[in-house]
Amino acid sequence: MTAPFVTNLRRCNDEPIHIGKVDGQVLRLRAQVASMWDAIRIDTAPDATVREVKLAALETLVPDSFPPDQYVVKLRGFEVLDENVTVTDAGALDGSIFLILDRRRRPIR
Repeated sequence: MTAPFVTNLRRCNDEPIHIGKVDGQVLRLRAQVASMWDAIRIDTAPDATVREVKLAALETLVPDSFPPDQYVVKLRGFEVLDENVTVTDAGALDGSIFLILDRRRRPIR
C-alpha cells in the first residue's frame, strides 16, 4: 500500500491519531479493526510500538471492547507475535496497514 491510500480514508474526523513524538520522521499507517469494518489513520514515530498502535485503534473504534489481549495484530497477513517491538522492527513502512482481529472467533447471535 502507499501513503496516499492511507491518507484518503473517509471518516467524520479527518485528523489522524498521533502516537509518539512525530517531530522528525513520520510513518502514516492505517489500523483496521476487522469486526467493526472501519479503519483509522495513524501518524506515528518509527519507534512507537505495535501495542501502542493496537491500543489507539481499539480505543478509537471499539471503546467498550474486550480486553486488548483478546485481539491479535497482523501486518502483511502475518501475526505480530511480539507487540512490544517497534513498528519498524515489525516491518511496517509508510502506508502499511495493521489489521486487528479477535483472537478467537466469536459466534454470531
